Amino acid sequence: MDLQLQGKVTVITGPAKGMGRAVTLAFAEHGATLVLAGRDTAAIEPVAAEARALGVKVLVVACDLTQAAQTEALARHTLEAFGRIDVLVNVAGGSGPIGKTGVETSTEEFNQIVELNMTGCFNTMHAVLPSMMKQRAGKVVNVGGTFGMRGRAGRLAYSASKWGLRGITKSFALEAGPYNINVNCVAPGMVDGPRFRDKVCADMARKLGITLEEAMTRHAADYALRRVSTDHDVANACLFLASDVSRQITGVDLPVDGGWAAL
Repeated sequence: MDLQLQGKVTVITGPAKGMGRAVTLAFAEHGATLVLAGRDTAAIEPVAAEARALGVKVLVVACDLTQAAQTEALARHTLEAFGRIDVLVNVAGGSGPIGKTGVETSTEEFNQIVELNMTGCFNTMHAVLPSMMKQRAGKVVNVGGTFGMRGRAGRLAYSASKWGLRGITKSFALEAGPYNINVNCVAPGMVDGPRFRDKVCADMARKLGITLEEAMTRHAADYALRRVSTDHDVANACLFLASDVSRQITGVDLPVDGGWAAL
């Protein structure tokens, strides 16, 4: 299916690894023009090179998403380079403390993850939406999480930040809708990769006295499909919501979790 993303100017945050890399290359495969934003441009460059090898234009911009002035500069650089912004995909985010109760979580830890997962996304949307409104077209895809739909013991700070991102997404969807702009949220469950294996599964294995493989199996058993999502599953959902195939969908949370949020 042609998703009609060829040449669409797409800003992607957090593109260096994991889901961000998968999303970046998925959009590159569909011919999108890419603007890759993050604090560590050296870490982004290898992914940018992979995308360029697929024949697309790529601009790498240094940007701390928690700093509004830098996200405004990101939007300005994109417009100067390509004249428009068609798609924003907010992948960048953090996990916050893992395995800590709310009482054990410090105020500093709580504020840090809320600033990254909520304020960072607000800043980028605040920066790009005026140009999308002016052109009366645009797509915004935020990457949230199913812990922002059901909550999770031991992940209070992360869960709170993703619940908050859902509210930001829905409010912007209502405000941007009259300008023909769709704003949606992809909500991954556990996604296989270093963070899942080395942090989440390792924490479970340590607490229960089981092996890492046993911890992974226990997590998979929580899902209707009995499997953990991959980066590519998330990337495909982002492609769908960024394309005109989803033209009549806005303000939604799309779980990509093998059925965990539904159970």
